[in-house]
Amino acid sequence: MNGVLCAVGVAGGHWTKRRKCWEISENQQRTVEAAQGLKLEGDSACRKVAVKMSAMARSAVKDFGRALCVITGASRGFGCSLAREIAPLLRPGSVLLLAARSSDKLRDLEDDITSSEASKAGVLVRVVVADLGQKEGVEKVVKEAREASDDNIDHLLLFNNAASLGDVSRYAQSFTEMADVDSYLSFNVSSALCLTANILAAFPRRSGLRRSVVNVSSLCALQPFPSWVLYCTGKAARDMMFRVLAEEEPELRVLSYAPGPLDTDMQLQARTSSAEPKMRDTFADMHSQGRLLSCEESVAKLIKVLLEDDYPSGAHLDFYDL
Repeated sequence: MNGVLCAVGVAGGHWTKRRKCWEISENQQRTVEAAQGLKLEGDSACRKVAVKMSAMARSAVKDFGRALCVITGASRGFGCSLAREIAPLLRPGSVLLLAARSSDKLRDLEDDITSSEASKAGVLVRVVVADLGQKEGVEKVVKEAREASDDNIDHLLLFNNAASLGDVSRYAQSFTEMADVDSYLSFNVSSALCLTANILAAFPRRSGLRRSVVNVSSLCALQPFPSWVLYCTGKAARDMMFRVLAEEEPELRVLSYAPGPLDTDMQLQARTSSAEPKMRDTFADMHSQGRLLSCEESVAKLIKVLLEDDYPSGAHLDFYDL
Protein backbone atom coordinates (compact mmCIF):
# COMPACT_ATOMS: atom_id res chain seq x y z
CA MET A 1 0.00 0.00 0.00
CA ASN A 2 3.01 2.23 0.42
CA GLY A 3 6.03 3.30 -1.58
CA VAL A 4 4.11 5.53 -3.97
CA LEU A 5 7.30 7.36 -4.92
CA CYS A 6 10.64 5.95 -5.95
CA ALA A 7 13.95 7.26 -7.24
CA VAL A 8 12.92 7.15 -10.90
CA GLY A 9 12.80 10.64 -12.36
CA VAL A 10 13.61 12.38 -9.08
CA ALA A 11 16.94 14.14 -9.32
CA GLY A 12 19.29 13.65 -6.41
CA GLY A 13 17.13 11.35 -4.28
CA HIS A 14 18.59 8.06 -5.49
CA TRP A 15 22.21 9.13 -5.08
CA THR A 16 21.55 10.44 -1.57
CA LYS A 17 20.12 7.12 -0.45
CA ARG A 18 22.97 5.15 -1.95
CA ARG A 19 25.48 7.39 -0.21
CA LYS A 20 23.68 6.97 3.12
CA CYS A 21 23.61 3.18 2.79
CA TRP A 22 27.29 3.19 1.78
CA GLU A 23 28.19 5.19 4.89
CA ILE A 24 26.27 2.77 7.10
CA SER A 25 27.90 -0.24 5.45
CA GLU A 26 31.36 1.30 5.86
CA ASN A 27 30.73 1.85 9.56
CA GLN A 28 29.64 -1.76 9.95
CA GLN A 29 32.82 -2.91 8.20
CA ARG A 30 34.96 -0.89 10.61
CA THR A 31 33.15 -2.54 13.51
CA VAL A 32 33.80 -6.02 12.15
CA GLU A 33 37.48 -5.20 11.57
CA ALA A 34 37.77 -3.99 15.12
CA ALA A 35 36.38 -7.27 16.40
CA GLN A 36 38.99 -9.15 14.38
CA GLY A 37 42.00 -7.56 16.02
CA LEU A 38 41.75 -3.86 16.70
CA LYS A 39 41.02 -2.47 20.14
CA LEU A 40 37.25 -2.41 20.76
CA GLU A 41 35.72 -0.45 23.60
CA GLY A 42 32.22 -0.55 25.04
CA ASP A 43 29.60 -3.22 25.53
CA SER A 44 27.34 -1.64 22.91
CA ALA A 45 29.94 -2.06 20.16
CA CYS A 46 30.56 -5.66 21.21
CA ARG A 47 26.86 -6.45 20.98
CA LYS A 48 26.70 -4.95 17.48
CA VAL A 49 29.58 -7.14 16.35
CA ALA A 50 27.84 -10.22 17.75
CA VAL A 51 24.68 -9.34 15.85
CA LYS A 52 26.65 -8.89 12.62
CA MET A 53 28.45 -12.22 13.02
CA SER A 54 25.16 -13.95 13.73
CA ALA A 55 23.68 -12.46 10.56
CA MET A 56 26.59 -13.79 8.51
CA ALA A 57 26.00 -17.27 9.90
CA ARG A 58 22.32 -17.07 8.85
CA SER A 59 23.03 -15.89 5.31
CA ALA A 60 22.16 -19.29 3.82
CA VAL A 61 18.72 -19.49 5.47
CA LYS A 62 15.96 -20.31 2.96
CA ASP A 63 12.89 -19.75 5.12
CA PHE A 64 11.80 -17.72 8.14
CA GLY A 65 11.63 -20.58 10.61
CA ARG A 66 8.79 -21.31 13.01
CA ALA A 67 7.56 -17.76 13.17
CA LEU A 68 4.93 -15.38 14.37
CA CYS A 69 4.52 -13.10 11.35
CA VAL A 70 2.38 -9.99 11.82
CA ILE A 71 1.42 -7.90 8.77
CA THR A 72 -0.63 -4.71 9.06
CA GLY A 73 -2.50 -3.24 6.12
CA ALA A 74 -2.82 -6.78 4.78
CA SER A 75 -6.16 -6.56 2.97
CA ARG A 76 -4.85 -5.14 -0.29
CA GLY A 77 -1.84 -3.88 -2.22
CA PHE A 78 1.64 -4.54 -0.91
CA GLY A 79 0.45 -6.05 2.37
CA CYS A 80 -1.81 -8.53 0.63
CA SER A 81 0.94 -9.65 -1.75
CA LEU A 82 3.39 -9.92 1.12
CA ALA A 83 1.03 -12.22 3.03
CA ARG A 84 0.61 -14.50 0.03
CA GLU A 85 4.33 -14.68 -0.75
CA ILE A 86 5.63 -15.13 2.78
CA ALA A 87 3.18 -17.85 3.85
CA PRO A 88 5.04 -20.67 2.03
CA LEU A 89 8.29 -19.56 3.69
CA LEU A 90 6.98 -20.14 7.22
CA ARG A 91 7.63 -23.51 8.83
CA PRO A 92 4.89 -25.73 10.30
CA GLY A 93 3.63 -24.36 13.60
CA SER A 94 4.00 -20.76 12.44
CA VAL A 95 1.26 -18.14 12.83
CA LEU A 96 0.50 -15.61 10.10
CA LEU A 97 -1.43 -12.76 11.71
CA LEU A 98 -3.06 -10.35 9.27
CA ALA A 99 -4.56 -7.01 10.31
CA ALA A 100 -6.52 -4.42 8.34
CA ARG A 101 -9.59 -2.20 8.47
CA SER A 102 -11.34 -3.83 5.50
CA SER A 103 -13.17 -6.92 6.77
CA ASP A 104 -14.36 -8.40 3.45
CA LYS A 105 -11.00 -8.24 1.69
CA LEU A 106 -9.20 -9.52 4.76
CA ARG A 107 -11.54 -12.52 5.01
CA ASP A 108 -11.04 -13.26 1.32
CA LEU A 109 -7.28 -13.25 1.83
CA GLU A 110 -7.65 -15.53 4.84
CA ASP A 111 -9.67 -17.99 2.77
CA ASP A 112 -7.11 -17.99 -0.04
CA ILE A 113 -4.13 -18.65 2.21
CA THR A 114 -6.02 -21.17 4.34
CA SER A 115 -6.70 -23.24 1.23
CA SER A 116 -3.06 -22.99 0.08
CA GLU A 117 -0.24 -25.47 0.50
CA ALA A 118 1.23 -23.33 3.29
CA SER A 119 -1.82 -23.78 5.48
CA LYS A 120 -1.99 -27.48 4.71
CA ALA A 121 1.65 -27.71 5.80
CA GLY A 122 0.78 -26.39 9.25
CA VAL A 123 0.78 -22.57 9.08
CA LEU A 124 -2.06 -21.06 11.13
CA VAL A 125 -3.70 -17.99 9.59
CA ARG A 126 -5.43 -15.52 11.90
CA VAL A 127 -7.03 -12.19 10.97
CA VAL A 128 -7.86 -9.09 12.99
CA VAL A 129 -10.21 -6.42 11.69
CA ALA A 130 -8.95 -3.29 13.43
CA ASP A 131 -8.47 0.43 12.95
CA LEU A 132 -4.88 1.00 14.03
CA GLY A 133 -5.56 4.71 14.27
CA GLN A 134 -7.41 3.90 17.49
CA LYS A 135 -5.97 2.56 20.75
CA GLU A 136 -8.46 -0.30 20.72
CA GLY A 137 -7.26 -1.39 17.29
CA VAL A 138 -3.66 -1.71 18.42
CA GLU A 139 -4.76 -3.59 21.53
CA LYS A 140 -6.78 -6.07 19.43
CA VAL A 141 -3.76 -6.96 17.30
CA VAL A 142 -1.47 -7.39 20.32
CA LYS A 143 -4.06 -9.53 22.12
CA GLU A 144 -4.46 -11.81 19.10
CA ALA A 145 -0.68 -12.12 18.73
CA ARG A 146 -0.35 -13.21 22.36
CA GLU A 147 -3.16 -15.75 22.10
CA ALA A 148 -2.29 -17.19 18.69
CA SER A 149 1.39 -17.85 19.31
CA ASP A 150 3.48 -19.60 21.96
CA ASP A 151 7.01 -19.78 23.36
CA ASN A 152 8.11 -22.28 20.73
CA ILE A 153 8.50 -19.74 17.92
CA ASP A 154 12.07 -18.99 16.86
CA HIS A 155 11.35 -15.88 14.79
CA LEU A 156 9.18 -12.82 15.38
CA LEU A 157 8.43 -10.86 12.20
CA LEU A 158 6.51 -7.58 12.34
CA PHE A 159 5.70 -5.73 9.11
CA ASN A 160 4.45 -2.19 9.74
CA ASN A 161 2.77 -1.77 6.37
CA ALA A 162 -0.53 -0.03 7.21
CA ALA A 163 -0.54 3.57 5.99
CA SER A 164 -2.56 6.11 4.06
CA LEU A 165 -1.61 8.79 1.55
CA GLY A 166 -3.57 11.49 3.30
CA ASP A 167 -5.13 14.54 1.71
CA VAL A 168 -2.78 15.38 -1.17
CA SER A 169 -5.26 17.83 -2.70
CA ARG A 170 -4.02 20.56 -0.34
CA TYR A 171 -0.77 22.40 0.26
CA ALA A 172 0.87 22.70 3.68
CA GLN A 173 -0.50 26.19 4.42
CA SER A 174 -4.08 24.91 4.26
CA PHE A 175 -3.71 22.59 7.28
CA THR A 176 -4.90 25.02 9.91
CA GLU A 177 -6.89 22.52 11.97
CA MET A 178 -4.86 20.36 14.36
CA ALA A 179 -7.49 17.62 14.29
CA ASP A 180 -6.78 16.93 10.60
CA VAL A 181 -3.08 16.44 11.28
CA ASP A 182 -3.55 14.53 14.53
CA SER A 183 -5.86 12.03 12.89
CA TYR A 184 -3.38 11.33 10.11
CA LEU A 185 -0.40 10.96 12.42
CA SER A 186 -2.32 8.73 14.80
CA PHE A 187 -2.87 6.13 12.11
CA ASN A 188 0.41 6.54 10.22
CA VAL A 189 2.95 7.19 12.99
CA SER A 190 1.66 6.68 16.53
CA SER A 191 0.09 3.30 15.76
CA ALA A 192 3.31 1.93 14.26
CA LEU A 193 5.34 2.90 17.32
CA CYS A 194 2.79 1.66 19.84
CA LEU A 195 2.14 -1.61 18.00
CA THR A 196 5.87 -2.28 17.66
CA ALA A 197 6.53 -1.50 21.32
CA ASN A 198 3.69 -3.72 22.50
CA ILE A 199 4.60 -6.65 20.24
CA LEU A 200 8.24 -6.51 21.32
CA ALA A 201 7.16 -6.38 24.97
CA ALA A 202 4.89 -9.39 24.43
CA PHE A 203 7.76 -11.33 22.88
CA PRO A 204 10.89 -10.15 24.72
CA ARG A 205 14.45 -11.02 23.83
CA ARG A 206 15.44 -14.59 24.71
CA SER A 207 17.92 -17.18 23.56
CA GLY A 208 16.91 -18.75 20.26
CA LEU A 209 14.46 -16.02 19.23
CA ARG A 210 15.18 -13.76 16.27
CA ARG A 211 13.16 -10.56 16.16
CA SER A 212 12.74 -8.59 12.94
CA VAL A 213 10.83 -5.36 12.42
CA VAL A 214 10.13 -3.98 8.94
CA ASN A 215 8.83 -0.50 8.25
CA VAL A 216 7.33 -0.11 4.77
CA SER A 217 8.75 3.26 3.79
CA SER A 218 9.06 5.54 0.75
CA LEU A 219 11.39 8.01 -0.92
CA CYS A 220 9.06 10.55 0.72
CA ALA A 221 10.82 9.73 3.99
CA LEU A 222 13.94 11.34 2.53
CA GLN A 223 12.74 13.99 0.11
CA PRO A 224 9.94 16.62 0.20
CA PHE A 225 7.21 16.79 -2.44
CA PRO A 226 4.67 19.61 -2.87
CA SER A 227 1.12 18.92 -1.64
CA TRP A 228 2.29 15.75 0.11
CA VAL A 229 3.06 17.28 3.48
CA LEU A 230 1.20 14.64 5.51
CA TYR A 231 2.64 11.65 3.68
CA CYS A 232 6.21 12.97 3.66
CA THR A 233 6.01 13.91 7.34
CA GLY A 234 4.62 10.53 8.33
CA LYS A 235 7.19 8.55 6.38
CA ALA A 236 10.10 10.64 7.64
CA ALA A 237 8.92 10.26 11.23
CA ARG A 238 8.59 6.50 10.88
CA ASP A 239 12.04 6.09 9.37
CA MET A 240 13.65 8.00 12.22
CA MET A 241 11.55 6.14 14.76
CA PHE A 242 12.89 2.81 13.55
CA ARG A 243 16.45 4.08 13.28
CA VAL A 244 16.27 5.01 16.95
CA LEU A 245 14.87 1.56 17.76
CA ALA A 246 17.80 -0.07 15.95
CA GLU A 247 20.26 1.99 17.97
CA GLU A 248 18.55 1.19 21.25
CA GLU A 249 18.20 -2.54 20.58
CA PRO A 250 21.22 -3.90 18.63
CA GLU A 251 19.81 -7.43 18.91
CA LEU A 252 16.81 -6.47 16.75
CA ARG A 253 16.90 -6.62 12.96
CA VAL A 254 15.26 -3.39 11.81
CA LEU A 255 14.68 -2.38 8.20
CA SER A 256 12.89 0.47 6.43
CA TYR A 257 12.07 -0.72 2.91
CA ALA A 258 10.85 1.63 0.15
CA PRO A 259 9.05 -0.69 -2.30
CA GLY A 260 9.09 1.61 -5.32
CA PRO A 261 6.16 2.99 -7.39
CA LEU A 262 3.50 0.31 -7.02
CA ASP A 263 0.45 -0.15 -9.23
CA THR A 264 -2.11 0.17 -6.42
CA ASP A 265 -5.17 2.18 -5.39
CA MET A 266 -2.85 4.58 -3.59
CA GLN A 267 -1.01 5.24 -6.85
CA LEU A 268 -4.35 5.98 -8.53
CA GLN A 269 -5.12 8.50 -5.80
CA ALA A 270 -1.70 10.08 -6.27
CA ARG A 271 -2.10 10.71 -9.99
CA THR A 272 -5.69 11.95 -9.80
CA SER A 273 -5.88 13.91 -6.54
CA SER A 274 -2.51 15.62 -6.03
CA ALA A 275 -2.78 19.41 -5.93
CA GLU A 276 0.67 19.77 -7.48
CA PRO A 277 0.38 19.48 -11.30
CA LYS A 278 3.90 18.08 -11.69
CA MET A 279 3.07 15.26 -9.30
CA ARG A 280 -0.08 14.35 -11.23
CA ASP A 281 1.73 14.45 -14.56
CA THR A 282 4.68 12.38 -13.35
CA PHE A 283 2.52 9.57 -12.05
CA ALA A 284 0.19 9.67 -15.04
CA ASP A 285 3.19 9.27 -17.33
CA MET A 286 4.58 6.39 -15.28
CA HIS A 287 1.22 4.64 -15.45
CA SER A 288 0.71 5.16 -19.18
CA GLN A 289 4.28 4.05 -19.96
CA GLY A 290 4.02 0.89 -17.87
CA ARG A 291 6.74 1.95 -15.44
CA LEU A 292 4.84 1.05 -12.28
CA LEU A 293 5.91 -2.05 -10.35
CA SER A 294 3.70 -4.94 -9.42
CA CYS A 295 3.41 -5.59 -5.69
CA GLU A 296 4.63 -9.16 -6.25
CA GLU A 297 7.82 -7.90 -7.88
CA SER A 298 8.65 -5.60 -4.99
CA VAL A 299 7.68 -8.14 -2.33
CA ALA A 300 10.04 -10.68 -3.90
CA LYS A 301 12.95 -8.29 -3.48
CA LEU A 302 12.06 -7.53 0.14
CA ILE A 303 11.86 -11.24 0.98
CA LYS A 304 15.24 -11.81 -0.64
CA VAL A 305 16.78 -9.06 1.48
CA LEU A 306 15.26 -10.47 4.66
CA LEU A 307 16.39 -14.02 3.95
CA GLU A 308 19.94 -12.91 3.16
CA ASP A 309 19.87 -10.87 6.39
CA ASP A 310 22.91 -8.84 5.37
CA TYR A 311 21.61 -5.27 5.78
CA PRO A 312 22.72 -2.85 8.51
CA SER A 313 19.99 -2.75 11.15
CA GLY A 314 18.06 0.51 10.91
CA ALA A 315 18.91 1.02 7.23
CA HIS A 316 16.60 2.54 4.64
CA LEU A 317 16.75 0.44 1.47
CA ASP A 318 14.97 1.28 -1.78
CA PHE A 319 13.78 -1.22 -4.39
CA TYR A 320 16.06 0.41 -6.95
CA ASP A 321 19.12 0.26 -4.70
CA LEU A 322 18.97 -3.54 -4.47
